[in-house]
Amino acid sequence: MAEVDRVRTGGCLCEGVRYKTVGELRDVTNCFCIQCQKTSGHHFAATEADLSQFELVNHATLRWYESSDAAKRGFCNHCGSSLFWQRNGAQTISITAGTLDKPTYLATTRNIFVEDKSDYHDLPVLK
Repeated sequence: MAEVDRVRTGGCLCEGVRYKTVGELRDVTNCFCIQCQKTSGHHFAATEADLSQFELVNHATLRWYESSDAAKRGFCNHCGSSLFWQRNGAQTISITAGTLDKPTYLATTRNIFVEDKSDYHDLPVLK
């Protein structure tokens, strides 16, 4: 199946939020900024999709939190799953990689804000 035709699905733990993407997704980036640590409990591993290729199939329990003046975070208000991150006005949406149904066909390719990582975390070298 060509990447441009690939359909991926995902959602939260309780399935109150389900989504679908069609086409190419960015490989996974691990973000170690303080906000991502506080939101996820560790670090935020995310891919990214164009909004034109993203669809909320079920969003009954989706809530958004404005985490800064520049961005918001989407989460399930029933099970607490952290799902999305979106910069204000962006035509893309970051999707928490762990909420994708398998197989994802993605690889982790970079770490950002590593200077903020917790002292308990050793980072492996990425290929």
